Amino acid sequence: MITILSGGTGTPKLIQGIKRIYNESKTKVIVNTLENDYFSGVYVAADIDTVMYTFADLINPETFYGIKNDTFITNEELARLNSPELLKIGDKDRALKIQKTRLLKNHNLSEVVDIQRKKLNIKSKIIPMSNENSEVKIVTDIGDLTFHDFLIGENPKPKVKNIIFSKVKPSNEVISSIEESELVIIGPSNPITSILPIISMDGVKEALKKANVIAISPIIGKIPVSGPAAVFMNALGYEVSSYGVASIYSDFLNKIIIDKKDISEKKRIEEIIDYVEIINTEMIDINTKVELAKIVLKELI
Repeated sequence: MITILSGGTGTPKLIQGIKRIYNESKTKVIVNTLENDYFSGVYVAADIDTVMYTFADLINPETFYGIKNDTFITNEELARLNSPELLKIGDKDRALKIQKTRLLKNHNLSEVVDIQRKKLNIKSKIIPMSNENSEVKIVTDIGDLTFHDFLIGENPKPKVKNIIFSKVKPSNEVISSIEESELVIIGPSNPITSILPIISMDGVKEALKKANVIAISPIIGKIPVSGPAAVFMNALGYEVSSYGVASIYSDFLNKIIIDKKDISEKKRIEEIIDYVEIINTEMIDINTKVELAKIVLKELI
């Protein structure tokens, strides 16, 4: 069995490769919930939904958010009524979010996700990192912003001074999934707002120290593959490089995979991580996703 720690963009691309070569029923994914919030009256768990859509082969391949070939009738009508959405939610995607909102009245988030993933015929277990509501505050030179206000609302982007997120308890299966896995994979998601919230929860680092843990750097040539990882790493004092990523995970990481463009980082990283593998980590199509997955899982397949 494997367990993957995931955010909402880079890691789902890796999951597309993994699901082609590894038994989905032996795959568990612990997903960041830091950015979950209510928008237009519905509960949005963007990273969880992205992981679910990835396993169900429904994900929009252009944005890695929402459902492919979705329509936006409700979104467009809200804009016409001078009530535009901060998040652009598609109609089919909205239906899943409405169901999630309704189910949360009588179930915790883990139970809701389990109901929905079974309805989508997903064999893999998808585990929210926590069932508690969490908050993230982006401290900037124009004041404190929510994650989505910073990411979507502000343009140009203000200078980020700090990122503060609330401490939450891990959901029931987080620790046991890590402990029972042959391999724990930290995907190439934003290390600050996607992965750090997971590993900061009580008991998680201790479990990871006893596990076989491999990470894929989301930084290639000092540039993040997607999202504001560089801005957030700088704000917390981490170098924007594969070395910087390795330093975040150095307490428990057994191996890190970095891109060929970062070969000059290898010696430095080996001072804090035992094994460093250098390959092409850019996932531009399904073939490169599968090739990266084969390298990640080579001990198990």
